[in-house]
Amino acid sequence: MAPGLDFFKSSESSDVPVVQICPDAESDDNGASKSAVPQVMPKPGVYYNPRLDPKNFLEGELSVDAATRLRQMLARPGIVIAPGICDGISARCALEAGFDCLYQSGAATTASRLGMPDLAIATLNDFVQSAQMVCGLSPSTPVIADADTGFGGTAMVARTVYQYIRAGVAGMHIEDQVQTKRCGHLMGKQVVSREEFVTRIRAAVIARDSFPGGSNFVVIGRTDSAQVLGMEEAVFRLKLAADAGADVCFIEGVKTAELLTSTVEALKPKPVLVNVISGGLTPSFTTKEAEALGAKIIIFSLVSCVAAVHGIRAAMQSLKKTGTDFSSAKGMDPKAFFEVMGLQDVVTLDAKAGGSSFDVV
Repeated sequence: MAPGLDFFKSSESSDVPVVQICPDAESDDNGASKSAVPQVMPKPGVYYNPRLDPKNFLEGELSVDAATRLRQMLARPGIVIAPGICDGISARCALEAGFDCLYQSGAATTASRLGMPDLAIATLNDFVQSAQMVCGLSPSTPVIADADTGFGGTAMVARTVYQYIRAGVAGMHIEDQVQTKRCGHLMGKQVVSREEFVTRIRAAVIARDSFPGGSNFVVIGRTDSAQVLGMEEAVFRLKLAADAGADVCFIEGVKTAELLTSTVEALKPKPVLVNVISGGLTPSFTTKEAEALGAKIIIFSLVSCVAAVHGIRAAMQSLKKTGTDFSSAKGMDPKAFFEVMGLQDVVTLDAKAGGSSFDVV
């Protein structure tokens, strides 16, 4: 019996969408299949939606829809690199550097919006408002967003999915920590039962599949259980998440290259996400190292906010000591700063619309 089947109804009666009709098959007026193409039937009780099969995203130009583009990136060769961003400035800098995927870190969002640690203090509204801003800067660039525990029960998980899709988020990860969660690289974590974790994943998948007009939103199952219950349990939980419909598996705090490799192998063909935080539980894998170990997505959750702390702290200390910001500005005048923030795009838009407000800036 496949992992997780004891948490599901049979395929005939399951509330989880288990689509079993070949997408290429034609139907007669009564809906009966006329195609002679063999149909690949999923295992009973395991989520399968042929519309979202990775093979459907292998060819063609990259979509302008961010969620579809993320699925294309996952289906095609190469690792997806997503630097963690914490606000509009960091997002602009990441885009300027040429990154084609961004990660909205929960820890970074909590720090930048609230000035607080990652201890379940930020709310869904905080995360959604930040996502709306970030996704609006480059709507076709996929943004993967942290969704913590889903902010409550199944109804809140579904609400989170709906609000993230409306905000333009391409995918989100949801974890198995208790509601009073903490950063995955801190000690003292607690996790919910397997059943509750699977319920969260199911709720996210059902919400995605019922979104009006359809959505290719990517659901990522994350487990923090490795440090609490061991690697074997962590991998088992991710298998449950995959069976429940998670598109990607995220194991937090994997401590060695060997463990990452074995996790990737155990979860095939599901893509695996690895989170690298300097000084955290996971080794500081480079993007090339993570790709060689089999990871499909690598995120650097705190890259922007830690750099911001160092840079802003140094600037403030310099200002306090010298009485001027001349040295910390490093020659960047206001116009140069605004150019990083998209000044030229606004000027060009105004001119195309027939305006003259910004003929001289």
